[in-house]
This record gives sequence, structure tokens and C-alpha cells, in this order.
Amino acid sequence: MARKSLQEMSGIASTIARSGSKTADKPVKANAPALGALQGSLAAIREIDPALIDDWGPIDRLGEFTAVNPDEDDDSFESLKSSIQDGGQQVPILVRRSKSDGRYEAIYGRRRLKACRELNIKVRANVQDIDDASALLAKGLENAARRNLSFYEKARFAEAIQTAGHETATVKRVLNLSASGLSHLTKVTQNVPSEVGELIGAAPKSGRPKWTALAEHFLAGKLARDDAIRLLQAVEPSVSSDDRLETLLKAAAKRGARHKDGVAEISPVEGVTIKSGSGSLTLSVKKTGSNAGFADWLDKNLTEIIKRSHAEFTAVNNKQNN
Repeated sequence: MARKSLQEMSGIASTIARSGSKTADKPVKANAPALGALQGSLAAIREIDPALIDDWGPIDRLGEFTAVNPDEDDDSFESLKSSIQDGGQQVPILVRRSKSDGRYEAIYGRRRLKACRELNIKVRANVQDIDDASALLAKGLENAARRNLSFYEKARFAEAIQTAGHETATVKRVLNLSASGLSHLTKVTQNVPSEVGELIGAAPKSGRPKWTALAEHFLAGKLARDDAIRLLQAVEPSVSSDDRLETLLKAAAKRGARHKDGVAEISPVEGVTIKSGSGSLTLSVKKTGSNAGFADWLDKNLTEIIKRSHAEFTAVNNKQNN
């Protein structure tokens, strides 16, 4: 399957694609030690106006690009902001000088940077003169020292690094991957549409088996992009990203299963089953369980819903025929 074009790639990939060549002709220290960049020195710590700092490189977490991310929600950011407001910023972010005079590029620490921006205070930053490869490694080490990326975040991060033109060896080094490990990540990003992944979210409790199973469903034709998006949009926003992934996997499994009479089943929401066969389409809704109220509501409104839907269908088809 061909790799996605840059135009088809959303947030995480386009960010690194835009930034990949920003500092290519800027003099840097060859082979700058990434671990040293992480640790830095007291002399390199400065207080900088956040307005002078631009983002650089790959976005390594999905929080900025998905509306469905209750696993890393606003509460944790508000807690971080309150902590900085009350006790000051304890851990510096890592930046490097930009090609633009007087400006900097943030290697990691975007949440701390955002908090300082909102608090209208200067941000403590470790200023290092490092090249792209070392900056990526520093970001990887920072992730390892804090909350590890989820499997899907790693997959998107790896894709973003490669899209910027970095070698496979760099990707494996940054994310501490074997060749087979990178292959598993690539299988997911090449077969699970990015829009579907963003609607699911980071899914921090879901590892390789579930994500590769989802990729297999898309490969086998049990799921299509638009169908998956519709299924996910029907899920309550409060549902965690791990449960969203599980919901999609269950729907794909039911869609792929065929009964002896050739009828396929799908369950878009709990308690609702749609059966599709060669001669009929049937809908059943349980009047017990968590969606019992929905069943009662549907019982009262289904006739009107069908009439309205049929009228819309007729109007659309009349336009197409004329």
C-alpha cells in the first residue's frame, strides 16, 4: 500500500513535514549528545518570553489534534498550570535557537510552554545548540523519562519522523525500536486512516495486538474509512479512547461474521443490532440494559424517523435522476 501524500496527512505529520528543513543550513554542533541536551547545565537555563518560542518537529502526543482524548484531558493541564502558578516552573523545557534572529524552537515541553503563555509569565528553558537528529532523540528520551507514548502515538510519531525525510535508523533510535517493532507501527499507520485514529485517541491501555487487529480489519475490507468514522461519531464523547477502539473492533468483528443464512450483523451502539441480508434489512433494539430509555424513545419516534429519511432519500434521488 502506497504511503500517504503530505497533503493527506493531518496535524502530527504535517507539523514535522513543515519543520523538517527549518534549520538544515544553520551551524550546529555535530553529533550533539542528546542526553546532555536533556540534562543541560545551569548556565544554559534562561527565562524566555513564550511569544519568542515556536514549535518544532513532530507532535508526539495526540492531545493537540484529537477532540476525543479524555485520557489526557483538560484537568491534567489545569493541574500543571496551577502547579506552575503556585510553585513556579520546576522543570525547564528544551529549546534551540531559530534561524530567525531572537527566536527559539521548542524541542519538548509544549504543555509547560502553553501553561506559561496562559499565565503570562516567562518560561524557564534549557537553550541548546543541537541538530535535528539529536533533538528527536532528546524528545524520545524525555518521553521515556515521563509518560511513555501509547502504541498509536508511537506509530504516528514514527510516521511523522519518516515523512520529514529522516532515515529509518533515526526512527528506531529515537523510539528504541527493533526492525519488527517499526514494521508493526508502520502497518497501523498505513492501513488505519488517520482521521479514524484521531477519533479514537491515544488509547494508552491498548497495545500492538488491538491496533494491528484494527489494521487487519481495514485490510480485509471489514471496515471502511467512512463507516468507521460514522461509528465513532455515534459514540458518547465521554467514552475513553481505549473503549472507542474496543467498540470499533467489536463492530468490525460482527460486520465480518456471516450467519448460515448469509446475514451480516453490526451493532453501532450498545443494545442496537442491524442485520443485513440479501433480501432484507432489520433493526432490533433491546428494551433492557443501559439503552432501555433509547429503545422507548425510538419506539415512539421510529415511524417519523423512517418517513423523514425516506423523504430525504427520495428528494436526493429525484435530483440525481433529473
